[in-house]
Amino acid sequence: MDILKERILEQGTVVSDQVLNLNALLNHQVDPVLMAAIGRRFAESFGGDNITKVLTIESSGIAPAFATAYELGVPLVFARRKKTLTMDEDVFCERAPSFTKGIVTDVVVSRNVLSEKDRVLIVDDIIANGDAVRALIRIIKQSGASVAGLGVVVEKTFQPGGRLVRELGIRVESLVKIAGLKNKTMQFES
Repeated sequence: MDILKERILEQGTVVSDQVLNLNALLNHQVDPVLMAAIGRRFAESFGGDNITKVLTIESSGIAPAFATAYELGVPLVFARRKKTLTMDEDVFCERAPSFTKGIVTDVVVSRNVLSEKDRVLIVDDIIANGDAVRALIRIIKQSGASVAGLGVVVEKTFQPGGRLVRELGIRVESLVKIAGLKNKTMQFES
């Protein structure tokens, strides 16, 4: 997506050789027009895969996942990082380290929102090490549902997450691939 790549170059900042700050367009402030385009792109890529639900993890994945679910005409489910007082007692729960937060959190989904009848598309903002996405995959498998694939807005290919998900036999569609962040500069894959 050329427009996404342009916006990353304009508004993204390289924090270190491992960390890219996309707060101005994806993680803190969201451009609805850009998110709609992202949702359309994922819907085009996965539209023929009989998807019944889109799944993401709170909070930065919600905007692109919502746009995708809207385009596909299916419900959006977002995993919480901790169980809330209003959440059902019966939940799927997995532990996952967060690369950007530097902590290990629970990933929680109510059992009543996923079933063996579902074909689930995971959508997330950025994949680095892939721990959160792999926790979502485990939750989908626990529910008996099937994984249709992963749509990720930005894949940092110099980190193992995308590769590890592909090694599980899961289709990964990345809108922008970043090969490195050396010397405070973004290197894109074509």
